[in-house]
Amino acid sequence: MRSIIPAVLVAAVSLASSALADIDLNGFDRTVKPEVDFYRFVNGTWLKNTPIPADRSSWGAFEELHERNTQNLRKLCEQATADANATGVVKMVGDFFASGMDEKTINALGVTPLRAELDRVEAIRAPADLLPVIAFFHDQSIAAVFRFGNAPDEKESDRELAQLHQGGLGLPERGYYFRDDEKSRQLRQQYVTHVATMLTFLGESAESANRSAQAVLALETKLAEHSLAPTELRDPQKSYHKMTLEEVEAALPGIDFKTYLAARHAPSFREVNLGQPEFFKALAPLLATVTVADWKAYLRWHLIHDAAPWLSQPVQDENFRFYSKTLSGTPKLRERWKRVVGAVDSHIGEALGQLYVAKYYPPEAKERMDALITNLRAALRDRLLAVTWMDAPTQAKALAKLDGFGVNIGYPEKWRDYSALRIVRDDYYGNVRRAEAFEVARRLGRIGQPVDRTEWSMTPPTVNAYYRTSRNDITFPAGILQPPFFDFNADDAVNYGAIGAVIGHEMTHGFDDTGAQYDAQGNLNNWWSEQSAKNFKQRTTAIVKQFDAYSPLEGVHVNGQLSQGENIADLGGIKIAYAALQKALQGKPRPTLNGFTPEQRFFIAWATIWRANQRPEDMRRQLLADGHSPEQYRVNGPFSNLEEFAEAFAVPDGAPMRRPVADRVDIW
Repeated sequence: MRSIIPAVLVAAVSLASSALADIDLNGFDRTVKPEVDFYRFVNGTWLKNTPIPADRSSWGAFEELHERNTQNLRKLCEQATADANATGVVKMVGDFFASGMDEKTINALGVTPLRAELDRVEAIRAPADLLPVIAFFHDQSIAAVFRFGNAPDEKESDRELAQLHQGGLGLPERGYYFRDDEKSRQLRQQYVTHVATMLTFLGESAESANRSAQAVLALETKLAEHSLAPTELRDPQKSYHKMTLEEVEAALPGIDFKTYLAARHAPSFREVNLGQPEFFKALAPLLATVTVADWKAYLRWHLIHDAAPWLSQPVQDENFRFYSKTLSGTPKLRERWKRVVGAVDSHIGEALGQLYVAKYYPPEAKERMDALITNLRAALRDRLLAVTWMDAPTQAKALAKLDGFGVNIGYPEKWRDYSALRIVRDDYYGNVRRAEAFEVARRLGRIGQPVDRTEWSMTPPTVNAYYRTSRNDITFPAGILQPPFFDFNADDAVNYGAIGAVIGHEMTHGFDDTGAQYDAQGNLNNWWSEQSAKNFKQRTTAIVKQFDAYSPLEGVHVNGQLSQGENIADLGGIKIAYAALQKALQGKPRPTLNGFTPEQRFFIAWATIWRANQRPEDMRRQLLADGHSPEQYRVNGPFSNLEEFAEAFAVPDGAPMRRPVADRVDIW
């Protein structure tokens, strides 16, 4: 799945809402010339005058809309909680929210909700006892050691395939365990301190907890050593190794998968994708040679780490101290009601989503979106027909893929059935675990079954959008279909520069370096001629080189390889949306508003939705582990390649915002 912002975030920007002119003139910095730094020309004053709230690692366009959405979701949750006659999803939402807001009970319980899981860990006596406990953890969606689940078969996308993948790390990605700069070494020590502190909540002495924490770091380092890096995980070919279950068992005699699968009550199946074989080959001897005591320390740590957000305040505070304050620089924990609203959305999001859509999503929004998508699809078709570096047979398959795009707008056509899920008003931790076990079991039961292409991967209130390679579809939840992305009062230039470019971004993901490996049916299948593939690679290499050169923090650069899919999608999405705007403006008045032409307002709209201030710690984490470039480069990077932008703002040759012709990247 390729989303326009990191999935862990949800968000957008505040624009003045007046008919036909949705541009925040107060945010501009007129001391900066648009041909020098367009991002700061549009956003400089806003950036200078807008502090980051204490409970945020960044603040800008996306976070503002997310905050407004969270306020609306709070109203829905509180109304559901107060409804004594509530039934169905209303009662479920109300009871879940009430349980999370019962801070007194949660604090009084401390870590006692973990007793059943801790007893299972304590009962481990030999290596043979490990896999059943790991299986139990996985049934509760507690991440430990590796991952097992389902996903569409990459080469037979209509069928759900069992999946085995690497996992089990407590730090963001494998590089955190091996980088040898001072900051990374310090961070690993802070991690050990954090793990030790968390283990003391489970009753370990400080001395014992410190030994356990050192063992956890050592074991995770061994797992990380054989894990693929984020850049490697972007290549689907490197994580596709379908084989029979018997072949997996023969290749990994040290891992008793029969015992594991029996404990999971998984449906019978013959084939499985062994995503990262080297990881599992390394894991097999670790299960036998790492001491039982160290494995138990590791499992206790991952249990309390996973459970921390749902436990007493001291545990939540320590979890926040490392994962938000240390890793992302956030000074203050968010208010409880905000955290609980997030928990309701993440665990029963299609129940809460029904209430949200009924209250806040106007039916006419879908009609307007349909028109925008139709225009964007036509513009992308024109672009595919116009590219000269792709031969006719490859071009025909590209057009077939575009024709096969599925489109999801607002909310799913059928809601998830939660009738088998038990939510009670006085058991927050239990509600979380039951909801997670419900979802795990629901998905596990799909192994070997046809793929449900109507199923969504985000909840309706989410402020984000995505493209799914295996389904070849794009999705725009109701949460993002609001100002500033989508505004009934805005003129076409602003809507095409905001939601139009988002639509184009998601469409282009079908043709980025990863998406281009999938055909019209969503199968991992090479549909490119040799020469067209070579030409495409030359262009993607150029965008990697461009973004590799950006360095927002001293000593840390953008990873052009890791972020290339998003950078390709930004460049293509903007170009396609601009072309669609030109189609939409044909035969219509083209007024200059607030001193800006429609073309200029288009580019201003995209720049505005990406304005954000970010803490340096969070920026560093993003650069090391995330596939999205920092916001300023999502504006200046693609714009500096576009002749359309240069013409709109009369950017002279040699200016920073107009790359030399030989260096300009032109893909879609």
